Amino acid sequence: MPELTIYHNPRCSTSRHAVGAVAVTGGEADVVQYLRTPLDREQLLELLGKLEDPPADLVRKDAHFAELGLSATDYTTPEQVADLLAEHPRLMQRPVLVRGDRAIIGRPKSRADEFVAG
Repeated sequence: MPELTIYHNPRCSTSRHAVGAVAVTGGEADVVQYLRTPLDREQLLELLGKLEDPPADLVRKDAHFAELGLSATDYTTPEQVADLLAEHPRLMQRPVLVRGDRAIIGRPKSRADEFVAG
């Protein structure tokens, strides 16, 4: 079983880059298309517990976020973020790379490269 998991959106070039970085190294990763298989609240809290970035960074503050009438100040704690992303998985930042008890958001692309390299 691969030691690396990538939460991936194939429509995102940065996410595709992270998956490609694994292929370049000859490594393996579990690639989870989180829009097809959304994480539930407990899985999101577990992921947030490993995340080296602030919890709020896992939320995409894009046009969809604005369309929903959301405010970034309402989504700063792990619990708030988990509740939001369980309801709206499309708002999860991507890619997210997980190895053991560490997780990062793979932006910029160089950050994903460093994480994949180990």
